Amino acid sequence: MMTKAELVAAIASKSGLQQKQTKEALDGFISCIAEAMRSGTEVRIVGFGNFVPVDRPEGLARNPRTGEQVTRPASKTVRFKPGEGLKSVLN
Repeated sequence: MMTKAELVAAIASKSGLQQKQTKEALDGFISCIAEAMRSGTEVRIVGFGNFVPVDRPEGLARNPRTGEQVTRPASKTVRFKPGEGLKSVLN
């Protein structure tokens, strides 16, 4: 697992930027993605992947301790679909 601090250090060493600048850029990137997701806009980064906002409908869930069925409220979530460039690096 890579932490945010480790990611910042890795990007800084590859880009030649200072860690403070890299952290600000990464925070800005995350903020832009979050704002797009909040508004329901898909974010596509060619070669990396797509961040897709998804509405999850209300459904039934089971409490693992008691076995009781409960209603899970509707919610919004994000799905990530890896792009061909990322897939090719992994395979």
